Amino acid sequence: MPRCKEGLASAAAASASYVVGVDVGSTTVRCHVYDKRAAVRGSSSKKVETLHPHLGWVELDPEVLWTQFMDVIKEAVQAAGLQMNQIAGLGISTQRGTFITWNKKTGKPFHNFISWQDLRAAELVNSWNRCLILKVIRVIATILHFFTRNDRYVTASSLTFTTHHVSLRLSWVLQNITEVQQAANENNCCFGTVDTWLLYKLTKGSVYATDYSNASSTGVFEPFQMCWSSVLSKLFSIPMSIYPPVEDTNHSFGSVDAEIFGVPIPIVALVADQQAAMFGECCFHPGDVKLTMGTGIFWDVNTGNHIHTPSAGLYPLIGWKIGKEVVFLAEGDTSDAGSTIKWAKELDLFTSVDETARMARGVVDSEGVCFVPSFSGLQVPVNDPYACASFMGLKLSTTRNHLVRAILESVAFRNKQLYDTIVKEVRVPLTNIRADGGISNNSFIMQMTSDLINKKIDKPVNTDMSCLGAAFLAGLALGFWTDKEQLKKLRRTEIVFEPQRDSGEYKLAMDNWTKAVQRSLNWYNQTSY
Repeated sequence: MPRCKEGLASAAAASASYVVGVDVGSTTVRCHVYDKRAAVRGSSSKKVETLHPHLGWVELDPEVLWTQFMDVIKEAVQAAGLQMNQIAGLGISTQRGTFITWNKKTGKPFHNFISWQDLRAAELVNSWNRCLILKVIRVIATILHFFTRNDRYVTASSLTFTTHHVSLRLSWVLQNITEVQQAANENNCCFGTVDTWLLYKLTKGSVYATDYSNASSTGVFEPFQMCWSSVLSKLFSIPMSIYPPVEDTNHSFGSVDAEIFGVPIPIVALVADQQAAMFGECCFHPGDVKLTMGTGIFWDVNTGNHIHTPSAGLYPLIGWKIGKEVVFLAEGDTSDAGSTIKWAKELDLFTSVDETARMARGVVDSEGVCFVPSFSGLQVPVNDPYACASFMGLKLSTTRNHLVRAILESVAFRNKQLYDTIVKEVRVPLTNIRADGGISNNSFIMQMTSDLINKKIDKPVNTDMSCLGAAFLAGLALGFWTDKEQLKKLRRTEIVFEPQRDSGEYKLAMDNWTKAVQRSLNWYNQTSY
């Protein structure tokens, strides 16, 4: 794939002294302006407005998101006391698995963004996971692996679909929105995740593309062959013509149309949010681990140039592609972490998130109360989209402090589950563990997680790692920073959490929580969504 031209890099680096990193997350659109020391010179953020038109459906208004995206860039540059012509380039990090389709000729969306948290395809997912075709595929793949020893067939032999993957939600759209199906048949339909849509809008329709990190997160991309999967697309009746071209993660994607910000700003990085956080944390080596705790929880392990072959539910991803370098990740995640804490705040269990750690420490334990964080089902290693969120073990003596402690403990217990899955499944020895995201500021969760996994966890000064990762990638493309070794020196640690209690001390509490999880499974019937 073409790389950013050296002429562009040198010219931009010489005439401007700042790089912009934007992260379009699940709860916040955030922009930081960075100088060459990776210090934040100006910031702005907006709350992402989610829509819930039906039970289990989660959508975003594309025009509202576009307006918020433009506003945070303008406001961050203004807050830094800068002019737009002082910006060398733009790196964009986006939530993954959230997608939209639009009319190729008019640019008009056929529907709202369908979020990665959306459960409308849950019945379709369960149907596919139980169907005879998938069982046959697994058997054939197992036989092929036996004879060829090709890891590609190991992945196919354990193929499982989830609601997080774009694949079956896109299939649902094609089956249920006639306008999309008709446009696809007429080769007049564009499909894109958030990055692709923003790029299309920023260039006023002149550039239609995505990058490898975002493409690999859709569930319809073939990481072994580095292309959209014709097999899965045919299986789900998705026309190959609707997919965008895939480019390197830091690549010359073109420039923002001058009418938008007054000057044409180079767009030199598109990256999925978790991969961006991985890059921002400088997890560049095999065995490096990144733990992001934001709306959801995401554990990512750098597996180097080895594509992870799943057995217990971890998902293989492309971390980034820069020229000939392709870095792969293995990921395990859960949907509800920050979203759970936000929900608890809206119920007035506490007035400020900052006080939750103190409240949790204000009681000896949760008094047997367990909370199951399953507003969007339970993912790896449970994998049940019909699990319900629930409090169990409530008593007349239960206080707000007990409820808050149970919620925070549930996040740490999910971390333990995901870490154990990684240890069991990933062949690469684990080295550094680095945490980011808003919940990493909660000392109770961080310390309990460190205790449970019996490992040190490094928390950086700047926890907005997706913004920083996007900026790092853009800066490398522009020559703003020279190499990864320079980036490592720019990352600063705030605190390292070390194990203080034996993990066995939590055994009774975690056993009770595991029991609560089991009782929350398959709560909703398939027609609930």
